[in-house]
Order: sequence, then structure tokens, then C-alpha cells
Amino acid sequence: MERLLVDTNIVIDLLAKRNDFFLEAQELFTLADRKELKLFVSSLTFANTYYILSQKLKVKEARKILRKFKVLVEVLPMDDKIIDLSLDSDFKDFEDAIQYYTAIENEIDIILTRNLKDFKTSKIPVLTAKNYVEIRK
Repeated sequence: MERLLVDTNIVIDLLAKRNDFFLEAQELFTLADRKELKLFVSSLTFANTYYILSQKLKVKEARKILRKFKVLVEVLPMDDKIIDLSLDSDFKDFEDAIQYYTAIENEIDIILTRNLKDFKTSKIPVLTAKNYVEIRK
């Protein structure tokens, strides 16, 4: 079964129901719900998503949404090695470096993001949710 790391932007697309990107995110997470693939997120994604949701919703509602969401993904830890690799990397965006090295350290097959340009030097495939869902059809 494919192991995919989902970047924060796609998680927020789904949970905040972002107009232009919600349907493709929904298709992706439906595949996970059907156990057709295994989705992972970094612990940083969980924290960042909570922060974004709590800006628009009441704290209890944001937590409720994340509790329901958590059944679709496995949350991967961030450790000293991931932080060190990220700090020493050529990534311009530190958060993207954390996502990338979380994927590398956990033997992820594919990274899914809308931010392809920041993963140009990736050693593993990087796709958008839309591209991934289209390839699977």
C-alpha cells in the first residue's frame, strides 16, 4: 500500500473547505477512508492546522474537526534528526524542509502538496492531490 505524506496546505484545503481545492482533497481522503492508501501527516501539520482552524472557529469546534480527521491519517513525530536535517538543508521554507525530512525519515513513497516548486530537489516524488487522484483513475 502506498504511503503518502500530506502537506499542511492540502489538509487545510479539506478541513477549511477551500473553494478551489476542496474537491481534490476530498477525493484523496476518501481513498484513505476506503483503505486504498495510507496517509501520513507530520506533527507540525497537525499543530499548524489546529492554529489555522482555531482562528476561524471556536476552539472546541477546531478540536472536534481534528479528532474526526485523525482517523484518516497517521501523525508522524518530529525529532532532533528531522530538525537538524531541516536546519542544514537548502530549503528556503523551513516548514517545507520539516515536511520533506519527515517523509524521508519515515520512508514515505510520495509527498502531496500544492507547493511543488519548493520541493524541486526532492529525492521522492512530489505531486499535487489533484495529480495523484488523476493518476489513480
